Amino acid sequence: MSDKLVFDQVDKVFGDGDSSVKVLDKVSLKVKAGEFVAVVGPSGSGKSTFLSMAGALLSPTRGRILIDETDISQLSEKKLNRIRLEKIGFVFQSANVIPYLTVRDQLILISKLARNRHKKAEQRADDLLERLGLSHRSHHYPQSLSGGERQRVAIARAWMNDPEMILADEPTASLDSERGRAIVKMLAEEVKSRGKAAVMVTHDTRMLDICDRVVYIEDGKLSEA
Repeated sequence: MSDKLVFDQVDKVFGDGDSSVKVLDKVSLKVKAGEFVAVVGPSGSGKSTFLSMAGALLSPTRGRILIDETDISQLSEKKLNRIRLEKIGFVFQSANVIPYLTVRDQLILISKLARNRHKKAEQRADDLLERLGLSHRSHHYPQSLSGGERQRVAIARAWMNDPEMILADEPTASLDSERGRAIVKMLAEEVKSRGKAAVMVTHDTRMLDICDRVVYIEDGKLSEA
């Protein structure tokens, strides 16, 4: 199985000199195809910075980060944009759906940004909505959806460009336990069935049994149970 995400001795330092703060400290991690990894840690432990770096939104101060075997540490902003669009799907805790677009159009927009063929994109959107039980909601706007439905839209949107990796930031935070568990199971099933990878930052320990591995982060250092 190939590595979809590699952190190799990664440091992240913000600021200079006396005012500098080391947020990540020699972090190393490999996530393979078909693997669903949870990252757990207290507030201020470096979880958000870790996820931002895995998503090619921040560059390492030292060390290397590889996404789908491409070293992103020294790439130009234009190439990083392309990596984010083609290789990574993001799921945020608040779903971040666009209020003036229908459910289906939320997905089509992602393909338009990647300049994918229109008819093919429409078919993929319909397939994803059916798989996630949202076909009957495809022409509805977000305001008429439940929290669980909005989060399922966010998952469908994250898969729209067939990325190699999903990054989920507290995806169950705004959901009750039953809906949250259903969302995490959906992510896990997609990862397994399609040989992708997922990393989920979470405080919700009730979801950890669904994951393949749990890694802990504290004071910028990563450890495994």
